[in-house]
Amino acid sequence: MGFWWPLLVLGIAFAVCRFFLMLIPPDVPSIEVEASDGTPKPILSLLCSALFLCLSVDFFVLFGEFLRVNELEFVAVLEDGRQTKENSFIYIPRRGRAMPTDKVQCYEPATMKYLGYFPALTPDEVKEHVAQAREAQKIWTKSSFRQRRQFLRILLKYIIEHQELICESSGRSMLHKRAKVEFYPLGVIGAIVSWNYPFHNVFNPMLAAVFSGNASVIKVSEHASWSGCFYFRIIQEALAAVGAPDNLVHVLTGFAETGQALVSSVDKIIFVGSPGVGKMIMQKAAETLIPVTLELGGKDAFIVCEDVDVPHVVQVAIRGALQSSGQNFAGAERFYVHKDIFSTFVAQLVKLVKSISVISILVDNELQRHKLSLSNFMSYSCDNKIGPPLAGRYDMGAICVQEHAEKLQNLVDDALEKGADIVGRGRFGNLGEDVVYQFFPPTVLVNVDHSMKLMQEEVFGPIIPIMTFSSDEEAISLANDSKYGLGCAVFSGNQKRAIDIASQLHCGVAAINDFGSTYMCQSLPFGGVKDTGFGRYAGVEGLRDCCLVKSVVEDRWWPYIKTKIPKPIQESLVEALYGLNVWDRLQALVNVLKILSVQNYTSRSLQEGQ
Repeated sequence: MGFWWPLLVLGIAFAVCRFFLMLIPPDVPSIEVEASDGTPKPILSLLCSALFLCLSVDFFVLFGEFLRVNELEFVAVLEDGRQTKENSFIYIPRRGRAMPTDKVQCYEPATMKYLGYFPALTPDEVKEHVAQAREAQKIWTKSSFRQRRQFLRILLKYIIEHQELICESSGRSMLHKRAKVEFYPLGVIGAIVSWNYPFHNVFNPMLAAVFSGNASVIKVSEHASWSGCFYFRIIQEALAAVGAPDNLVHVLTGFAETGQALVSSVDKIIFVGSPGVGKMIMQKAAETLIPVTLELGGKDAFIVCEDVDVPHVVQVAIRGALQSSGQNFAGAERFYVHKDIFSTFVAQLVKLVKSISVISILVDNELQRHKLSLSNFMSYSCDNKIGPPLAGRYDMGAICVQEHAEKLQNLVDDALEKGADIVGRGRFGNLGEDVVYQFFPPTVLVNVDHSMKLMQEEVFGPIIPIMTFSSDEEAISLANDSKYGLGCAVFSGNQKRAIDIASQLHCGVAAINDFGSTYMCQSLPFGGVKDTGFGRYAGVEGLRDCCLVKSVVEDRWWPYIKTKIPKPIQESLVEALYGLNVWDRLQALVNVLKILSVQNYTSRSLQEGQ
């Protein structure tokens, strides 16, 4: 008891202090906003009421004919939008004539009182507005929570003090209501998935769809149909074991026509693939207006600061770039290393890369066709054994898509022509004529820059281009200079520094002093921005993306209290619920009680009189 007594006293003291702090009104400045109409409110109300009574449809017809026949100059607005010398309150739109496209004429629909006009902005002016907003957003993103909260409080104060001006019918109170969000299945969730991780690409959308109460139809890649159908048999057996209905999950095989038909038939589509095909998916989905989730690849940055444990980070870099032979949407494709450790990092990385063995057939005519030299591939001597892929003696496997190795070499050639240098390549063996050309050795390049296709296009292969940087700001700028925005990995001996760098990178996932951990954590949503796409799968967000989100409001104490709030108390009730401090809320609540008391007394008096 002696131990808990001081804690209890401190807890009570903290609660009391918090209560008294609530009594201190926050320092919220007032703002003055000039109304668009300078006419005093009472006069304007009388004017509007009078005009509304007389300006009927028949009146407008007769009045228009009168002006036309007698050619009077009583029209309130000239064709150029200026008011006439009579300064009339009446605005008569031109009948049978096209409205001017350079001005937006403004008038009150109920009274036809002319208010003025605003310019109709051109496309170039719109782009200028957006550019200005983009620059301002870069500053605002660094604002504190306190500053943003103060902005909301200033708006709240003005709205409460000017309820009549803003809206004649004030907002309803929600005190007696209970609000909630409900999630319902969408129906049939379609997925068109890539070949690079066939197991995960099938199971991920299927699990999200089925667990959220939907059916799932998945079109697997033509390059992974065999494994996809095997995984489908696993899913079928598991569904049968729990008594699920037949045909709840389907796996489709085929080509582009198959995918197009799927998009046209489902209630939501998830697509994992390239940006070009992703845009085609969106166009097809627009025909039926179904929601779309797109994961369209990445060009992830791998940032290494000067205060890291170099041998450790080199090991992670090898995994990030060469995992699955580099055929990884979230793979590390751009390496930015601080200039102080650049030489050490590259030397250790090359040493590891040269120890990696890759099987392949590369006969002389292939060497000549790709303009490659044996010295580029086999620039070192090693005792790595050559044998079948499943022999367990090789570090990397094949490139899945035929002829992709040729594309990879073209990217390397483009970089070499623009000044890059190859500083290391892995083992490139020869199995004979019975093996197809679908292998590519891990390759390390330096002296690269962003003018090279290698640093702009998604590579999807075992290539490691390395650039230097001098400051954190430069690293952030380089990392953000990409049309993709999937993920990043930032390494620093100062974790706070690494977090700060990652927070300024425009991407969907970030790993601090690690690679790929975000993807492995399936409780986190996965997805990106820019050309990487939008929407998320995995995590709570992924489940909810497969649901119809329904907002529901119901009476909290039904049937004892129903939605019937007399208009006189609405204004005070709004302030009682949303006032800036306790004193204002209490005073408004007292006003509400007074009004209710008067209304109850009046109601009883009327009943007694009857």
